[in-house]
Amino acid sequence: MHLSRYQISLFGFLLLLLAVVYADIFQGLFYDWSNDENYSHGFLVPLISGYFAWQVKDELQQLEIRPLDSGLLLVIFSLLLLFAGVSSQVDFALRTSFVFLLCGIVLFLFGWQWFKTLSLPLGFLFFMIPLPYIVYDSMAFPLKLFVAKFSVISLKLMGVIVLREGNIIMFPETVLEVADACSGLRSLMSLLALGVALAVFTQNKKSMRVLLVLLTVPIAIFTNMLRVIGTGFLSQYYGAAAAEGFFHEFAGMGVFLLAMVLLFVSSGLLRKLSS
Repeated sequence: MHLSRYQISLFGFLLLLLAVVYADIFQGLFYDWSNDENYSHGFLVPLISGYFAWQVKDELQQLEIRPLDSGLLLVIFSLLLLFAGVSSQVDFALRTSFVFLLCGIVLFLFGWQWFKTLSLPLGFLFFMIPLPYIVYDSMAFPLKLFVAKFSVISLKLMGVIVLREGNIIMFPETVLEVADACSGLRSLMSLLALGVALAVFTQNKKSMRVLLVLLTVPIAIFTNMLRVIGTGFLSQYYGAAAAEGFFHEFAGMGVFLLAMVLLFVSSGLLRKLSS
């Protein structure tokens, strides 16, 4: 069923209104994407979400438009979340309110079937929103301990003299700290968004899509363990200076590239298994 001119005009007006109301919030998001390496993938999220929506445009044209009044409840919830975010200056509440409000508008204007069909592009937008730092820190710390523990085990098996205390790795000549960047969480944030997109594009079975997304977690942790092991090995035999500077920056990029390669290889293997 084609949209009427009134429905198109109303939806366009609401989108314009959202752009005005959320202008400052979008500006803050843009700043975080530009300055926080954890969320540099945020620039791609709206584009990928738009592509997902474009992929189902023919399916949407076949659906009946049945506005759902209960969608107003989600709209009201979103506005309350926006108000709470403004009052308490909590960026996460402000930003998530936009996605919830967009979902509520789709439900209210077009109905459940439209919302169900657009659930992937709408839900994917959450990947562009940085987690609250209290949540990020609570996840990063146990990951740092895990990476430090198994990196030290690996280094000992390689004959490296090393001790560990928490996320601190001690060598005879130097001491290294497994920081947030080496925990795997930083690359996991981007890799998870990439994994969802790749799963949708490459996997036909839902079970394989879920499995591919789940594989992003061990891949992110494993590749960052390699970074810590490599840094520790260089520190042991060539001094701390050899593991810093260019190598440290290059290792960060190399780790993420390796993670993407492993993710694409995993995608190919799962596709063969499901065929």
